[in-house]
Amino acid sequence: MVSPVTVVKSEGPKLVPFFKATCVYFVLWLPTSSPSWFSALIKCLPIFCLWVFLLAHGISFLGAHSSARKILAGLIFSALGDAFLIWQEQGYFSHGLLMFGITHILYSSAFGMKPLNLRAGLVIAVISGLSYTLLYPYLSGPFTYLVAVYIALIGFMGWRAIAGVQLANDLWTWTKLSACLGAVLFMVSDLTIAVNKFCFPVPHSRAIIMATYYAAQMLIALSAVECQDADAARKRA
Repeated sequence: MVSPVTVVKSEGPKLVPFFKATCVYFVLWLPTSSPSWFSALIKCLPIFCLWVFLLAHGISFLGAHSSARKILAGLIFSALGDAFLIWQEQGYFSHGLLMFGITHILYSSAFGMKPLNLRAGLVIAVISGLSYTLLYPYLSGPFTYLVAVYIALIGFMGWRAIAGVQLANDLWTWTKLSACLGAVLFMVSDLTIAVNKFCFPVPHSRAIIMATYYAAQMLIALSAVECQDADAARKRA
């Protein structure tokens, strides 16, 4: 297993553009009431930097490891979802929902189905059910089922990420832990979006949503770095 210190030394410099782009987003803090292509660019810029982060490992690396390709594809759909959500008040919220739904399918496929870890799946299923129960009274029209499907997709993605971390058996790597933390933060971000949009205003919602979202995407992108080990393990299983 690669040590965290080695990872920071080797991967840290490649993430500098991402951190700078994230700082630009929070420093500019463009108002959401005036959507524009510039605000869409600033919001998507950190995700673009994560594309570059994965591409910096080489086309041959991406060609050899399907997990990395799927995570890169997920980041591409995430950027599209971010752009649609800039204009969510103009009727594009469901479009963003669709893009992120595809993202979660790609991430789930990247994380794989081994180990199964049904206990983690049951916990996530309960949390997902409780989340939908909280939101349901506030939903109407197509969002009644769109939100249900989306919760199922992100819950499944979270299960597959969490299932990979087997702390009790010492069968884990820092990249699996990175994927797990990223998935949890993604769920926190999206639940905050849903509560703030459909239920009641969440104090400092935008800061919470974007901080957890960018951290989640960075951690998931990082989980692709050692995906060659995960691919090899799946082939042996």
